[in-house]
Amino acid sequence: MTPSSAKVAVIGLGIMGGPMAANLIKAGYDVVGYNRSPDPIRRLQDAGGHAAGSVAEAVREADVVITMLPDSPDVEAVALGEDGIYANAREGTLHIDASTIRPDIARRLAEAGRDRGVRVVDAPVSGGEPGAVEGTLSIMVGGDAADVEDARPILDAVGRTIVHVGPHGAGQTVKAANQLIVAGNIELVAEAIVFLEAHGVDTDAALQVLAGGLAGSTVLDRKGHAMLARDFTPGFRVELHDKDLGILTAAAREAGVVIPLGALVAQLMASLKAQGDGGLDHSALLTLVERLSGRSSGPPS
Repeated sequence: MTPSSAKVAVIGLGIMGGPMAANLIKAGYDVVGYNRSPDPIRRLQDAGGHAAGSVAEAVREADVVITMLPDSPDVEAVALGEDGIYANAREGTLHIDASTIRPDIARRLAEAGRDRGVRVVDAPVSGGEPGAVEGTLSIMVGGDAADVEDARPILDAVGRTIVHVGPHGAGQTVKAANQLIVAGNIELVAEAIVFLEAHGVDTDAALQVLAGGLAGSTVLDRKGHAMLARDFTPGFRVELHDKDLGILTAAAREAGVVIPLGALVAQLMASLKAQGDGGLDHSALLTLVERLSGRSSGPPS
């Protein structure tokens, strides 16, 4: 899977898939992409990639296919459809699904791929848009060891931390745990900011000292100051995190695991989406804390 020998098809060129494709091009891979809307295709071409008119066209000559799509039904449709990956890819093609989907669907895709001679690994990513742009994503990979090793050079071009976490579906299970931790962290940062503002504290200084201690986190570093400024330009949308927390709560229930704090933050994320804020960054949980506290939205003047 060296750049000189591998042709990579990327299906889904949005906030995450587009930068990942661009990094593959920078690494020297021959990249062809497909996306339903035209603007991401133009950006791919500007970066040196090629456009395909359909999924079937994109995957027909590919050695590796990467999917980065919003939800389980989207991945199933692209992988299993008549014009999809498994019906049109060559035998031995490696399908890397970087989407965040249900673990049971990941296992189903692996079985379906095996029946068609396609090797499948689930490789959801963490790091948001900045990580995708910088090529520093954390990638949790589920699948057969040999296939994961074949995928590693591709994943090295888009991520920094690549870990084989177990069999098919394990990557998605670890990603669900990741989304639990991230959502809980965002909610606590939001509550801390509203608390600090209510007491008239210099919040810039407060976040600086908090980030240097045990309360420090990647969420605080990457989201804190944008939250102070009420800048909720989406890096990862509320509606997608709501979907991910639905995956988490269903998987926890299936395993008989109680997640009381996770269930609460899942409800808060669902409430934010229901109030029409699904297109905002997930750090917009801050606005919900403000409303629950009876405080006007926005930083104090």
